[in-house]
Amino acid sequence: MIDQDVLESVLGTALQSGGDFAEVFAEDRRSSSARLDDGKVEELVSGRDRGAGIRVVRGDTTGFAHTADLSEAGLRAAAGAAAAAARGGGGGTRTVGLTREAVHPHVIEVMPDTVPKARKVELLERADGAARAVSDSIRQVGVAYADSRRRILVANSDGLLAEDDQVRTRFMVQCVATGDTGMQTGMEGPGRTLGFEIFDELDPEETARISARRAVAMLDARPAPSGKLPVVLKRGAGGVLFHEACGHGLEADLVGKDASVFGGMVGQQVASPLVTLIDDGTFAKEWGTYAIDDEGAPAQRNVLIENGILTDYMWDLVRARKEGRASTGNGRRETYQVLPMVRMTNTYLPAGLDDPDDIIRDTARGIYCVQLGGGQVDTATGDFVFGMTEAYLIENGEITVPLRAANLIGNGPEALRRIDAVGNDFATWSGTCGKDGQGVPVSSGQPTLRVSEMTVGGTAA
Repeated sequence: MIDQDVLESVLGTALQSGGDFAEVFAEDRRSSSARLDDGKVEELVSGRDRGAGIRVVRGDTTGFAHTADLSEAGLRAAAGAAAAAARGGGGGTRTVGLTREAVHPHVIEVMPDTVPKARKVELLERADGAARAVSDSIRQVGVAYADSRRRILVANSDGLLAEDDQVRTRFMVQCVATGDTGMQTGMEGPGRTLGFEIFDELDPEETARISARRAVAMLDARPAPSGKLPVVLKRGAGGVLFHEACGHGLEADLVGKDASVFGGMVGQQVASPLVTLIDDGTFAKEWGTYAIDDEGAPAQRNVLIENGILTDYMWDLVRARKEGRASTGNGRRETYQVLPMVRMTNTYLPAGLDDPDDIIRDTARGIYCVQLGGGQVDTATGDFVFGMTEAYLIENGEITVPLRAANLIGNGPEALRRIDAVGNDFATWSGTCGKDGQGVPVSSGQPTLRVSEMTVGGTAA
């Protein structure tokens, strides 16, 4: 995107007022999407956005400027603005020599932008038909396809020059079923860091049937119980809970602000010995996978909790430098127009040893949660509230009736300590993580597991 000699010149400009560190982050993003509602194609959209953000750090002060002009003049102007914002004295000239780092992004077999729009629309229509065939009670079907290609370049005054090419594809189906008890919805939306070859392993019709069956099953739902009960989280279902209730509290920026319940607890027991929690930007081809983060650090597998012991936090480059340690590859930003911050990638609990069916059989009465919706968490205390969008009652060791939407209420560290069974299966969930107004693609996952006690906010007497 930018010649190496231009980058070196721009970094020199950024440092001429005496900065300690300077960085150029350039991005070229292309995206396309298609949406079908009630059998009609409502949207076919494509777009492109490119530009660069320049950061200058001096002491505890950071100057930042961004520009859509990738010419040398445009970049030098932005570098001067960032340097002025960070200026705190000093001066002089500093020359930066860049060394290109070898990175190895995933090989994309079929670039989505080479696939005709008609073929993408065909996928939407196939999913629409499959969802409606599940039941006459399916009254509305929405299907969406989206792909993106994000090329990034990072150069900094440490001499780093690295690039990545991130291609992601996603397919989502939402269904509305109507019956005597009113309307219920179901949603399924898998995504991977893959090109159009994702559909070699992803069946659009089956994705639609899963969504439709969820909506239909909830038509027979009865009010959920209230009170403290064991909760069994189906594989994949609880990943978002641990992402929100625990993962954010392990981000070094929140720890540094005393806004994390896990602050100062490295080396301490914070979870059941059955629990290991990992954040891995290299994991398979999941939604949060990449070769380098948005500061140029290689993605890596970070063990955050091992056998219940807190082992480390997630770090970005600037905070890691202050601590005299290396970044963990968790510096991420939504676009070139904003500064990076510590973010998760693919956060998961690996599989354990228990048979998932045995976990159900060993639960006399409780909740079987298949899918979670939105929620809220206070990272300073770990307290959370999450909505269950698909759940069932467990009675005498068997999954019985579906339950209407209810909340799971608890505390992250307490939930981790109360995990008493971990299945030998595994699945992931793909989504967008929001933090301080920025959204980035992430995944979370876990095997079927049981939390021995959580508060269920149901409405049954």
